[in-house]
Amino acid sequence: MKFVVAAGFAVCAAVVAVGAQERQVPGKAVEGSTLNDPRVGLKPGFHDAGEAAKNLEKISSLPKPDGFFDPKKPSGGPMDAPPPDQPRDANGEPLPPDPYNPRPFDPVASNRPDFTNSDLAFRDHHVFVGSFHGFNTYDVERPNRPKLIASVVCPGGQGDVSVHGHLLVMSVEQTRGRLDCGTQGVQTPVSTERFRGIRIFDISDMSKPKQVAAVQTCRGSHTHTLVTDPKDTSAVYIYVSGQAPVRPAEELAGCSGALPEQDTASARFRIDIIRVPLAHPEASGIVSRPRIFDALVDPPRHGANPTDSATAQRLADSAQATGAYVIRFQGSPIVLPPQFVKPMLDSVAKGNGRTAPNGADSAALRGVIQKIIDDEFLAPMGPGGVRHGPDQCHDITVYPERGVAGGACAGYGLLLDIRDPAHPVRLAAASDSNFAYWHSATFNNDASTVIFTDEWGGGVAPRCRATDKPQWGADAIFTVANKRALTFQGYYKVPAPQTTTENCVAHNGNLIPVPGRDIMIQGWYQGGVSLFDFTDPTRPTEIAYFDRGPMDSTKLEMAGSWSAYWYNGYIYSTEISRGLDVLELQPSALLTQNEIDAAQLVKVAYQNVQDQQHMTWPASFVVARACLDQLERSRGLAAGRIGAVRTALASAERATGQGRRAALATLATGLERDAASAVDGAKVRVLAGVVRALGR
Repeated sequence: MKFVVAAGFAVCAAVVAVGAQERQVPGKAVEGSTLNDPRVGLKPGFHDAGEAAKNLEKISSLPKPDGFFDPKKPSGGPMDAPPPDQPRDANGEPLPPDPYNPRPFDPVASNRPDFTNSDLAFRDHHVFVGSFHGFNTYDVERPNRPKLIASVVCPGGQGDVSVHGHLLVMSVEQTRGRLDCGTQGVQTPVSTERFRGIRIFDISDMSKPKQVAAVQTCRGSHTHTLVTDPKDTSAVYIYVSGQAPVRPAEELAGCSGALPEQDTASARFRIDIIRVPLAHPEASGIVSRPRIFDALVDPPRHGANPTDSATAQRLADSAQATGAYVIRFQGSPIVLPPQFVKPMLDSVAKGNGRTAPNGADSAALRGVIQKIIDDEFLAPMGPGGVRHGPDQCHDITVYPERGVAGGACAGYGLLLDIRDPAHPVRLAAASDSNFAYWHSATFNNDASTVIFTDEWGGGVAPRCRATDKPQWGADAIFTVANKRALTFQGYYKVPAPQTTTENCVAHNGNLIPVPGRDIMIQGWYQGGVSLFDFTDPTRPTEIAYFDRGPMDSTKLEMAGSWSAYWYNGYIYSTEISRGLDVLELQPSALLTQNEIDAAQLVKVAYQNVQDQQHMTWPASFVVARACLDQLERSRGLAAGRIGAVRTALASAERATGQGRRAALATLATGLERDAASAVDGAKVRVLAGVVRALGR
């Protein structure tokens, strides 16, 4: 007996809860979590929400420009929610499509406006802010007075942007995307006007960007990664991560949603790689489709919060008593809505020769509906009856100078070899039952450590409540051994509990270039912005934060920091609903002014955070002083000796010519001797090297 499975499963998410809890992977959560935190109890509001900050100062804040918000809805519409043809489960996992029974096309839902701010890119003194509705360009030559210089309306969600030279790259996934960037959407399920993939704009004139290429892909582009090749500067590559169901072959030839073992040309279980010739971007096209997910099986995941589980179970029991259909999905009770059940019930009645279902038909459906759901929405079975693992990444961070990439791929964190950028190869894969949805990755500067984020709940749910486990919706920190293995070390989660009306979970961030330390700034949606040290990956420690109160105290309105990135001395945060914030670090016992000044020595001409650049520092007295501050904090060198070295450094800095060189050489020699007996001999040797370089 065959049943029709209708669209609409995503509406069940509100009544999802956990069943039995998975075995937990051991690990440490962030230390110092406390309820006595200024972030707790902040006043709600849109423009006038309460704010709390520690060791960070907000120096400017710009609202969204005209045309990029809905005046009838202050929050500007839904944020990182899936498009209508991409429902997710309660853990934020995209529900896989049935390739033989695609969900009905809904032109009204697929063309709805969405004004959510998304990711950031940087070039010179400009910041490019992506949006589900297009992108905006700001001049931040004076970061305390950013100026809007251009707005480009080009809907399609998610609107992630990257820049390289005179080109800007943009992701498009939703079915409303059009080749011409029109706002009217596309009204038919198959159309030559629809665009889903990668747009490329010429931004030589930033006030008038011009689309010069549009590369269609079978699943659109939820996110992308611009990949530079150290061996070839004539082109860049784009790794495309598309999460939507495969579009029909009638719209884009060659698209197949079958399993790879059924069709070797399947658009599932692969990424698309586009080569962009910089001199002729109009010639951009797909050059490879590597299957980096081969042989991965569906990993274990945790369920929902036990408090949520109890609430959902009560709702499910009550609904079932009135005749509703209740199933379990990933251990959670779900009440199926009537619009989901009706087509299946009608199908049973028709198979029994009736025009309308009766009690016998209902009983028959109840007996098989759990299997129908399992077959439709669980990871598909592969050879031998084993369920497949993920068929797409959410995001990939590449580190070309180290030849590696970190793929955050739904159920796994992947380590990739990208020395041949057109043909990445999987080196290692890590899973963790504490993680619901592997979202993004960040390497430390020498690529010996990588952080993966868990977007539990898909970014649309409160996942930082006091009742939520600190290991869930957090960062997981791994060390990388010989570019071949990932070894778990610990977790970090923003330590201040948030309310039930604040969407909060780990999201996007990058490194602060403090020499000798691994420090990351990160957005947590309505959990705010958090700065933390993970130099010891087993004991991450928060240094600074900035947070606002919820949009509304009575209901969850989507807002908060989508991305918080350091760029040339300042931190830029895209506020999903409110606009753009610019933050500046303030000195403290955990991060001194010398360390901040040393970080400000690192300047880059452009930045796409997912294309990570190696950081280097010039020989500088401030770098030496930063090293001394670190030795003092860790007690890595005797206090008396630290004072003497500070005095000697200051004296050498005042000297000139041969006198300075001689003083620095003497100091370097003394420090090299100190290293043999110092508690932190390695750091003392680094300091000696900086001092010796200063004297050359």
